[in-house]
Amino acid sequence: MEKRTLGKSNVEATRIALGTWAIGGSGWGGTDEEASIQTVKEAIDRGVTMIDTAPAYGEGLSEELVGKAIQTSPVDRKDLVLATKAGINFSDDGAFRDSRPERLEKELNDSLNRLQTDYIDVYQIHWPDTDESIEATAKKMKEFFDEGKIRAIGVSNFSPEQMDEWQKYAPIHTSQMHLNMLQRYLIDWFDYCHKHDIATLSWGSLAHGMLTGKYTKDATFPDGDLRSNIELFQGDRFPAFIDAVEELQEFADKRDLNLIQLAVRWLMDHESGTDFVLWGARKPSQVEGVKGADEANLSSDDLKEIDDILYKHVDDLNNGDLNEYGPPLRSEK
Repeated sequence: MEKRTLGKSNVEATRIALGTWAIGGSGWGGTDEEASIQTVKEAIDRGVTMIDTAPAYGEGLSEELVGKAIQTSPVDRKDLVLATKAGINFSDDGAFRDSRPERLEKELNDSLNRLQTDYIDVYQIHWPDTDESIEATAKKMKEFFDEGKIRAIGVSNFSPEQMDEWQKYAPIHTSQMHLNMLQRYLIDWFDYCHKHDIATLSWGSLAHGMLTGKYTKDATFPDGDLRSNIELFQGDRFPAFIDAVEELQEFADKRDLNLIQLAVRWLMDHESGTDFVLWGARKPSQVEGVKGADEANLSSDDLKEIDDILYKHVDDLNNGDLNEYGPPLRSEK
């Protein structure tokens, strides 16, 4: 599999990485622990070296399962890149942002224990916490980096302005942001990172399952399923997106690709795309869907035809709201 260095760090990883949000279960219909462990191991067996997780995914469950998987994988720990996050706390009312330095110290130790490792390759602040100064948070992350507890510093869902402020106090090696063929509202943030030698990771790469082609216009989502509250799956735009996905499936079929491979390749080949694609799976069988994406390629003509298909059905692919995903600030609780 193709590899790249993560920004100005000395960490190298495969461009296709496994995202484990769904493995945590919350908002995704629960967790089959054995299937989750086997999914991580299957991805590693297929050559994926970077696994992205977070304490917020099932309040630590995703990290625990990733830890169990790597302990039983034949691949050496030094050959894997573990990316996790910090900056989310929990109360009886749910999750909230919390990047206080003392909180980060506790989170790092907890993540090391759950992942059964003594260092984190890529440590990311999950969401910007504007109740805490960026200076204090960045300096604490640099402390972890200087101590060798983490190998690269990352931010997630930070705007260019917030990244500018952060870099006054600490480097940024990676930035993780939302992007897929159907949701491009943060594409300018990716352009910013490319100009500043910050490696980009895309989350939501398969549009929360829409780009697998498994949904129809009569699909419904129960309470507790995160798609029940995401604009992409609601209102008048939902059937338009389904029409677009069906035509994209035809486009992929003609090129001997499946829809997942097409979605991954678009992110890798688009001029404003991403350095690393986080693709989510919950079952070992779902790992098969990404097979071959590493060897495929989309030409400039292909990318234009994809845009023509999408804009025929959806007027504005830049329409989106990151706030619908993020937990509240402490001051909002």
